[in-house]
Amino acid sequence: MRTSLLFTAGLVASAVALPALAYPDKPVTLIVPFTAGGPTDKVARDLAEALRKPLGGTIIIENVGGVGGTLGANKVAKAAPDGYTLLLHHIGIASASALYRTLPYKTLEDFEYLGLVNEVPMTLIGRPNLPANNYAELTKWMEANKGQINLANAGVGSASHLCGLLFQSAVKIDMTTVPYKGTAPAMNDLLGSQVDIMCDQTTNTTGQIESGKVKAYAVMSPKRLTSGPLAKLPTADESGLKGFNMSVWHGLYAPKGTPKAVIDKVNTALRAALKDADFQKRQEALGAVIVNDARLAPAEHKKFVEAEISKITPVIKAAGQYAD
Repeated sequence: MRTSLLFTAGLVASAVALPALAYPDKPVTLIVPFTAGGPTDKVARDLAEALRKPLGGTIIIENVGGVGGTLGANKVAKAAPDGYTLLLHHIGIASASALYRTLPYKTLEDFEYLGLVNEVPMTLIGRPNLPANNYAELTKWMEANKGQINLANAGVGSASHLCGLLFQSAVKIDMTTVPYKGTAPAMNDLLGSQVDIMCDQTTNTTGQIESGKVKAYAVMSPKRLTSGPLAKLPTADESGLKGFNMSVWHGLYAPKGTPKAVIDKVNTALRAALKDADFQKRQEALGAVIVNDARLAPAEHKKFVEAEISKITPVIKAAGQYAD
């Protein structure tokens, strides 16, 4: 009898473990909480290709833009916790906690953290016919045009919105903030000289800078990029904004309650994907730095986001620019 019970228990255990071991046996949807063509979308599509082989399945990109990334994040938070709906989000998953007085999800409670992917410096760029040709000249131009400067961003809650808040606070010059529904339309109006300046990720600005379609003034990270087309671009710190640091990071998430076996498999696949030569080459060309530290671990990833929330919240509260 005892042998029979043990055998039956073993069958039950095997049946429970089988779905996790077979994962994925159908396409995995990777939600991007922003419009197609933007910087996070570019990172997601490169990552999906690099993940395909180590994960052992097809990955479908789904863009769910709107409300500063919270619509897409909420879709993942409410999805079935089976590993077939994942989220690639940037720093906005941390800033949303301060920007929105109410959120349909709890950032630190409703997701499984799967690991950080990369860090992307922000760049300060201007319309092609802006008189200033370097940061020193831009400073003089801003002083002479107080109250008339239009600062574009990709929408409330976006990385460019947060960078704009930090930049205005640092230079102590109020600007007219012009929010768009995504980075692409904001860039289009900058190219058309409908707005003056914008602070955006290297993943979206590198091509425009390299082609000379916009003017580049500074990379907003503490150190210059060591390679790629923006290696000669000075930092905000060395240009006069001492201590200024604004980089965007991307992380991978799953709904809370996703089985540990699935989390472990996705994390293992992520680590392999970040070593993919093609992925590394594409990220380097965009000025992104691939994460290669403790934050690749789910627990450390979560600790990092928690610390970012603590850092960002006072800046947003001081600016008083809430999304609702």
